[in-house]
Amino acid sequence: MFFKDVVGQEELKKRLIRSVKEERISHAQMFSGSEGTGKLALAMAYAQYISCRNRGETDSCGTCPSCHKYQKLAHPDLHFVFPIFKPAKIKFPVSDDFIKEWRDMVLDNPYFNLSQWLNYIGAGNSQGLIYEKESDSILRKLNLKSFESEFKVMIIWLPEKMHASCSNKLLKLIEEPPNKTLFLLITENEESVITTIRSRAQLIKFPFIDNESVKKALLNIDGADSALVEDAARLSNGNYIKAHEYLNPGEDAQFFFVKFQEMMRFAYKREVIELINWAEEMAQIGRDKQKSFFNFALRLLREYFVMNMKRGDLVYLNSEEKNWGRQFAPFINERNIVPFSKEFELGVKHISMNGNPRIIFLDTALRMVRLIKR
Repeated sequence: MFFKDVVGQEELKKRLIRSVKEERISHAQMFSGSEGTGKLALAMAYAQYISCRNRGETDSCGTCPSCHKYQKLAHPDLHFVFPIFKPAKIKFPVSDDFIKEWRDMVLDNPYFNLSQWLNYIGAGNSQGLIYEKESDSILRKLNLKSFESEFKVMIIWLPEKMHASCSNKLLKLIEEPPNKTLFLLITENEESVITTIRSRAQLIKFPFIDNESVKKALLNIDGADSALVEDAARLSNGNYIKAHEYLNPGEDAQFFFVKFQEMMRFAYKREVIELINWAEEMAQIGRDKQKSFFNFALRLLREYFVMNMKRGDLVYLNSEEKNWGRQFAPFINERNIVPFSKEFELGVKHISMNGNPRIIFLDTALRMVRLIKR
C-alpha cells in the first residue's frame, strides 16, 4: 500500500512520514476515527514506508524486495490481528486461520467495515471477536527476531473487539515491547479499548475525508458514473465506504432499507402478525448486522425529519431513499422524532449487551405502531 493510494488525509501522511525521517517512531500508536476514514489503508502504507529500503520523500519506492512483499501482504515481519468467529471445526481460532481471506479482501479494497468483513468470511449470526488464544499467537510472533526489516509490525484492527484476557496480555507486551516492535491499533471506538492500553499508545485522530479527495478517488474507479460522483461525495460525509456504496450499493444497505420499509409499513397498518414475522426474520441475522440495522434506521429517521422540515440542502439520502421518503417523511415530526430515535438507540444498546434479539426486535416493532401516528 502506498501513501498515494490512501484517500485524502494529507496532513496525517506528512506527520507519519516526518516521524520516520526524524526517527521518532512510537512503538505503540492508536489510529482512532470513524468508519471509512482510511485508518487501515494508512497503517499499511506507513508500515510499508518504514520497511522500504529506498524510501522517497513522500512514499515508499515500490520496487525493493520489501515493498514487493508488502504489496502482497506477505512480508515476514508484517502481522495482522482482526475480529473473527469460531467455526465448528476450529476449537481455538486465531486470525491466522483467516489470513488468506483477510489478504484477499484487503488487497481488493482496504476500505470496509466489520459487517462486510464478517459477511466475507461467512460468520453468519456470530459476532466478530478477537479471542483469548490470539494473545499467545501475538507473543510468539513478536518474540521472534526480525527476518528482513528493522521493525516487526503488528497491525491490530478493531482492538475494541478483543477479549479481556487477550487485552491484558497485550498490555504487558506494549509496556515491555520486544526490541524494534511497532504496534498499530486501529479503532473506531477508542473508549471501548481498555484504558491502560489507550494510555500507553500514541493517539492519532483521523478526521473525516474532505469531499474533493473522495470525488477524486471515486472518479478513478473503473466504470464509475461521473454523474453520481458529486452526490456520492456529498452524501458520504467524509466516509469513503459510504461513498463507494452509493455508487455500488452493497447487499446489506439494500437489505436494511427493505426491512426498514417493511417495519414502518406494517406498523402503520397495525399488522401485528406481520411484525412478529418480521422480528423473527431480523433475529436470525448476526448481532453485528443487527446493530448495523438499528444505526441505519436511526440515520434514515434523522434524514426524513430534516426532509420533512423542508431543508433539502441538509438531506443526505440517495435517490431511492429520497423517493420513498416523499411519502414517509411527513410521519416523522417534532412530536415523535425523539422517541423514535431513543427506541433505535436502545436497540443498539440491548443487542450489544447480548439481549434476546427476538424480544428486542419485536418490542421495537410494536413501539413503532404507537409512534408512527403520533
